[in-house]
Amino acid sequence: MSIEMVRAYLKQFGAEERILEFDVSSATVELAAVAVGVEGARIAKSLSFKVEERPIIIVVAGDAKVDNSRYKAQFHTKAKMLTHQEAHELIGHDVGGVCPFALPENVKTYLDVSLRRFETVFPAAGSDNSAIELTCEDLERYASNFVSWVDVCKGWREEP
Repeated sequence: MSIEMVRAYLKQFGAEERILEFDVSSATVELAAVAVGVEGARIAKSLSFKVEERPIIIVVAGDAKVDNSRYKAQFHTKAKMLTHQEAHELIGHDVGGVCPFALPENVKTYLDVSLRRFETVFPAAGSDNSAIELTCEDLERYASNFVSWVDVCKGWREEP
């Protein structure tokens, strides 16, 4: 089970006991916000894409949406999300529990600057009824195969 892989992975940071498990689904930003008891923007959603046939994860704030032109400028390709089946096979987590932890070596993780406006955020922890509260610094440190911070989203700030 994916949450057990995440728990084992987070143990190296002493953070495995910080995983929150809910009796209700946290598979969407809205459901996770209710389960955790915070505004939806603080839910750190992990979006999975393909770049040159390789899977990547971009963790963004719950109120952010990928901006196609910013994405293309960053990754030099059109944004193409993984299907549910591809996420399961390539990422190792099912949609609803996709997170930046316990990932295969070839899956690179990026964090979007939309997260930085919060003291703590809540990414999933490998299942559709889990989360973990982390600072952005902890998220960067704990994320599997972290590459860099990116700015690929819209909808969360004043746009010119």
